[in-house]
Amino acid sequence: MPKIDVTSVARRKGSGYPAPFAQHASERVRQALGNAGGLTDFGVNLTQLPTGAWSSQRHWHSREDEFVYVLSGELTLITDAGEQLLRGGDCAAFPANVADGHHLINRSDTMAVYLEIGSRRDDDTCSYPDIDLHLTRADGGFTHKDGTKYA
Repeated sequence: MPKIDVTSVARRKGSGYPAPFAQHASERVRQALGNAGGLTDFGVNLTQLPTGAWSSQRHWHSREDEFVYVLSGELTLITDAGEQLLRGGDCAAFPANVADGHHLINRSDTMAVYLEIGSRRDDDTCSYPDIDLHLTRADGGFTHKDGTKYA
């Protein structure tokens, strides 16, 4: 198995969310390690979340499993059940088609680093229970919940 030089993997800052939803994840930095290794069945992102930043808007996937493993720092996981602290060595799993929105927030005073692992399903949709946002991966774009596209 070829070693991936993590320092050579492009760093992507922010998110693809339309305004005003992009603001909370604007400082998130991801490196697509799975892409760098040529993976196509699932993705692996090395993610850095500075103090105050969100991983994403709270969401759930119809067809995509997600898994996070915290390498360092402390994150607050927010789901329908409430809040839980995740620290280095902790992990959480989010099965597909479980309508329990989730996201991570770094409320600590240090950088948090974690791995995101998820399936790559072209037929996936993503629901955002707290805001007027929906994603259909096949269409490749965000819409309002009524189906109209964001500008």
